[in-house]
Amino acid sequence: MTTTTTTTAALTAATTAAAASAASAASTPTITTQSESDPTGATEASESGSTLLPYWLVNVPRAQWPPTCPDFLATANAKDREILSTPDARYHRQSWEEVKELVRSNRLEVFQRMPSDLRRYMAYTWRLQQEYGSVMNFVLRERLRWPELAPRNPEPFRDPADWKILWNDWPYGIDPKIVHLVVWTRFELADDPATDDLTPGARRQIGDWSKKVIWFKNWRALKSVHAVEHFHVMLYDPDPAFLRDITHGDRPLSEKLAQADEEEEEEPSEEVPAAGEGRKRGSREGLVEE
Repeated sequence: MTTTTTTTAALTAATTAAAASAASAASTPTITTQSESDPTGATEASESGSTLLPYWLVNVPRAQWPPTCPDFLATANAKDREILSTPDARYHRQSWEEVKELVRSNRLEVFQRMPSDLRRYMAYTWRLQQEYGSVMNFVLRERLRWPELAPRNPEPFRDPADWKILWNDWPYGIDPKIVHLVVWTRFELADDPATDDLTPGARRQIGDWSKKVIWFKNWRALKSVHAVEHFHVMLYDPDPAFLRDITHGDRPLSEKLAQADEEEEEEPSEEVPAAGEGRKRGSREGLVEE
């Protein structure tokens, strides 16, 4: 794993400064959001002229406000409600240096999606559950197209047929120049039950294969798909030809949905789209930094 000299204190200071700058730039009257304190959103406007919005209306154009909380947001947990309650304009995208520090210090819980992206992600996965029964079924059938999960070789990274590199369909809210990939594997990557983290041996196996790129494997508590093994890779401003090669031309589904929304003036379709039709170099044998 690549290390960085950026300290945790510097990361915290940068994040705080960015948040303060965004808050001071906000126009008045201020829109005040809420999550747990007032789930109905019925609080009257304050003396300062601010208006309290429920988390399920934030970042939604007024003309598109639903009369009640959508089903896909009704069961949002406290952390997601807090994120959804944040206006996109006040969200701080993490820089490459901040990303490296978060991975180095294993503070993976800090990664999150931009609030409006989280809303779209939750709407999309809710529809997948209705149509496919689970997100896992969709990933296996449409994204990986693996008829079964048994590896050809149980030893990690020995057979290229046992892994696939795809874009993260719903990447975290980081610098747009950072490419967020997911490496899906048929073989297991051993976790230590005591720490909920990779064993030292599994960490070496991934490190040897991925060479000097930034990678991490979410703890079990942070995973959205548990049944299919995977870990994350982040690259800063990589060569597009390299990405096309290792992902076989894959593109994130969130990008396809955004393009479809731009092409249609009416509300987006409920149909779930099908699977995806030098600085860095690489191949199916691994990821290598030049």
